[in-house]
Amino acid sequence: MIREILFSDWHLMRWLRLGLGIYLAVQAVQLHDTLAGVIAAFFLIQAITNTGCCGAGSCAVPTKTKADNTKEIDFNEVKQK
Repeated sequence: MIREILFSDWHLMRWLRLGLGIYLAVQAVQLHDTLAGVIAAFFLIQAITNTGCCGAGSCAVPTKTKADNTKEIDFNEVKQK
């Protein structure tokens, strides 16, 4: 379960959060800035857990299911006289 969350569905926003979190973490260590460290931790947790907001999964990115439950629709063309 956790391995699947960590290693699947890496999209652009998740990479951006990871990059911003790492950048802010480096800046926090170099400048001894606590606020930057807290913000970096926030972005890193979002990137690792694949969540988009502070809510309890309300803004999480939907995961793709492997099963395809779509049905083939048959269309008939109707012509006017």
